Amino acid sequence: MKNEERLSLPVNIYRYKFSQDFMLELYNFSKIHQYDDRESFKEAWKQWALDNEEIIDQEIITLKAHDYEGNVLDKMFKSARYYFRKKGTEKKEPTKRREYINMSDELLKSMDNHIIQKIMDPNYKPQTGFTNFCEENMDVLKLSVQTICAKGITDPVIIQDKMKKTYKNRYFMLVHTNRNSNV
Repeated sequence: MKNEERLSLPVNIYRYKFSQDFMLELYNFSKIHQYDDRESFKEAWKQWALDNEEIIDQEIITLKAHDYEGNVLDKMFKSARYYFRKKGTEKKEPTKRREYINMSDELLKSMDNHIIQKIMDPNYKPQTGFTNFCEENMDVLKLSVQTICAKGITDPVIIQDKMKKTYKNRYFMLVHTNRNSNV
């Protein structure tokens, strides 16, 4: 489908953000008054709001243009008081991701077949389905565990969690694909 032919769907906004310039002003105010008690912070806020009436009005216009229906001044105050005031300036070190563990195609096909067979049972749940899958497919599981161990991952908890997560993801993908194809 070409770009011109695509339907434009309405996009609901659930998180309204301030403009970068306004956020910087709000952040600076919050850091100056970071250690003020509640009453002092409120007084400083009132004065800051009077001094910065022009940029506040512009931000209100922008948010209202994006269909924000709440109290914009209240949103600004709460952002300054409860978010920016406590926000640190140091960059956090990104956490190191675990090495990705591939599952064999044979295991994935076995999981898919098991889910398809059991999904019509009204008492079926992915959690109990995984336990049932393990009981019924020991040979495939043993081969998969051997393959994973050969890659250097020998912690049984990590292996079990990965297989359980894979099973539940396969369940979700099959159910989600089925729902979308019936629409």
